[in-house]
Amino acid sequence: MALEKETSTLSAEKMTPFVFELLTSVNPRDPKSLLAGEVPGMKNSQPVPLRSGSGNEQGEAPADYRPDPETPGDSHPQPEETDPGTAAEEPPQEPSTQDPVTVPETGPGSTTKDGQERTTEGKKTVLIYHSHPQEAFNPLLEKKSSNPGSSSPSKNIMLVGSMMAKRLEANGIGTLHDKSDYKSAVPDYNWNYSYKYSRQTVKAAMAQNDDLTYLIDIHRDSQRHGKTTTQINGVNYAQVYFIIGHANNNWRRNEEFASKINRRLEESYPGISRGVWGKSADQGNGEYNQSLSPNSILIEIGGIDNTKEELKRTAELLADMIAEVYWQDLKAQKASVMKGKNNGKEQPGKAG
Repeated sequence: MALEKETSTLSAEKMTPFVFELLTSVNPRDPKSLLAGEVPGMKNSQPVPLRSGSGNEQGEAPADYRPDPETPGDSHPQPEETDPGTAAEEPPQEPSTQDPVTVPETGPGSTTKDGQERTTEGKKTVLIYHSHPQEAFNPLLEKKSSNPGSSSPSKNIMLVGSMMAKRLEANGIGTLHDKSDYKSAVPDYNWNYSYKYSRQTVKAAMAQNDDLTYLIDIHRDSQRHGKTTTQINGVNYAQVYFIIGHANNNWRRNEEFASKINRRLEESYPGISRGVWGKSADQGNGEYNQSLSPNSILIEIGGIDNTKEELKRTAELLADMIAEVYWQDLKAQKASVMKGKNNGKEQPGKAG
């Protein structure tokens, strides 16, 4: 549900603190937030809701932006242990019933209503990448952790990126999936420079592919299974957060892009989205490379306990929604070009 619709249901008593917090990142009910602008790193833990998601009735922000008090800044994943261990908290088993929400082999955006195939004709227009590529999932690891990490693309967030890339391609959209593992490849790697590393990746990809316009940084949340999962018709799906960096002066364009996807998820699969959140500028990490394109966003899919099946269902649905937005935007762009050409033509009976 869009924010403007939300505010209409708020009482006058509640509206003032809500709007004040949205505009200033200061919660009038929380005295600590008044110090956020003065204490380094404090704003980093206070994202604000921009668009609601029906999968987040409590209005909870992503856990990644509420680091532990003992750890300054965002905490990075712990490396995967190879020896067996006991699970800290096992996720629920998958339901035994057959999935009633069927996910087709090819996405609905691959053909038009008249049966014509949609394709970007070999052009790569979407880039999927990972600023934190070693973020992993407990069900895919031998040892469980409160912040699991792995260098294996079949156990970390790259798996989700691969699922999305394959689905986008099935929708006729040329997609690049970057699998750079900065921790393994960068000399003197520093986790605090994650977005600087990935920025170079994105800029290099754009330099080699002139048609890249959709830039999507895929992460996973740090919360447990109960906070990152929803059920639709009795079947589990990983939930998603959209993150918009306010250090980019043109962040509203990115938020508009995220809102289009969020709106389609809400209409078709209510409960999957946990909303669109804005992250305040802090030490350069509130930008998330989103100044590189108005169609650049960060999406968190699932959490540390989500299963491969839950992630796959959501990754494919999300890719379908992104494809719908892509084809709709392309149609609007073509209509705008044609309108401009028609307006530029000479009118009958008028001298040139």
